[in-house]
Amino acid sequence: MATLIPLQAYSQSAGLGAAGELVDPDRLRVCADPSNIPFSDQSGEGFEDKLAKMVATATGRSAVAYTWYPSIPGFVRNTLGANRCDIIMGYAQGDELVQNTNAYYRSSYVLIYKKDGDLAGVETLADPKLADKRIGVVQGTPPTANMAVAKLMRKAKIYPLIVDTRITPSMAEVMIRDMLAGVIDAAAIWGPMAGYYARKSGADLAIVPLTKEKGGQRMIYRITMGVRPSDQQWKRTLNAFIKDNQAEINKLLLSYHVPLLDEHDERITQ
Repeated sequence: MATLIPLQAYSQSAGLGAAGELVDPDRLRVCADPSNIPFSDQSGEGFEDKLAKMVATATGRSAVAYTWYPSIPGFVRNTLGANRCDIIMGYAQGDELVQNTNAYYRSSYVLIYKKDGDLAGVETLADPKLADKRIGVVQGTPPTANMAVAKLMRKAKIYPLIVDTRITPSMAEVMIRDMLAGVIDAAAIWGPMAGYYARKSGADLAIVPLTKEKGGQRMIYRITMGVRPSDQQWKRTLNAFIKDNQAEINKLLLSYHVPLLDEHDERITQ
């Protein structure tokens, strides 16, 4: 990876950061799920873990320190909200529980299926080719609304939204495994998870961003870093980091096979 642009000017001043802020100036204190590959993991192998190291280096911090908490209701309240950590590395723009930085990537839910199967060319959930197929989808995620309109939920296989991935595999991994075993014909999955687990499976799979849906739920999301509403200087520091290191961030995400989208919904490939 190329050397990061020095951001000494971005660092917090001595003490507890800027006036009125509780950001640790010496360590990057990260709030994260301990078992949520490809995002974060106690092994340090998630792309958010690698991104945290980039942020720590660029802002002059000596180390990354984690507060681990599973991705369940109460995550923000018990981590960032309790001042136990200063940053959530990946958070969807617009959620009022945190203050969002500028987005550092844009991705979407995708439809994934075997490239050599009879679904070749399908780009939307309304495609007639899906009418008699069994589609896997996680309960309560945006694709379920569009699948309901297309009358696909009657045969759908529904996977649980909240699982303890310290004990059970990611539902994205399970869905892809089920598809390869013939249990389902296709799956609608959040893009970063689909890209990672599709590559891990070793199978030749089509990963189609659901960018051509007409109506229904939003499928495309901007992903930011989440900070406390009071930490305005910290947000500006992170925005500067994102701006000056976007190319390196993209390179990291692409190495994990995240389907990146530009502002015109076109794939970013390099």
